[in-house]
Amino acid sequence: MLSELQKKLDYVNAYRENRLKTAKDVLENPSLFSELVSICFSPQDKNNHKACWILEFVSYEELHWLQPHLDFFCSNLKVLKDESSMRPIAKVTQLLVKSHYKKNENGIQLSEENLQDCIEASFDWLINDTKVATKAYSIRTLYILGNYYDWIHPELKVIIDKDFGDHSPAYKAVAKEVLKKIK
Repeated sequence: MLSELQKKLDYVNAYRENRLKTAKDVLENPSLFSELVSICFSPQDKNNHKACWILEFVSYEELHWLQPHLDFFCSNLKVLKDESSMRPIAKVTQLLVKSHYKKNENGIQLSEENLQDCIEASFDWLINDTKVATKAYSIRTLYILGNYYDWIHPELKVIIDKDFGDHSPAYKAVAKEVLKKIK
């Protein structure tokens, strides 16, 4: 028997309006959120990538909903192998890290272990054969983290310098932006 969320995900396609409609359904029914997060990290689920798309949109509005799920979210970043799942989750990871370091009472509170999982996943996405958007989010996430972990910026710079010539203009634009900030 399919859950209400699974039925909704069956009808999701890549059209932005379609994804936004399902995200709105989740925002209006927070009880669906835990299942959504679970599906995101179930690569065997046929709707896995669709759940990741929806989580990205929900996170723009209600990032704090992830707070009780952070241990699960961060420790499972490495299970994602499908590009359609990695890109939105890389973006959510960037949002989480950015929120954590905002230094306000409404920010996300990541544990040291959560941060280490984010660092590991971001480096993996950056050095492995993933698409440009995932790499770009990873570069930006690692840049933020490098402001707090002094070893990250030098490593990030080495990877960007080494890979620079092999990538698209989009990658190069993000790389230049971050390299300028690092120096």
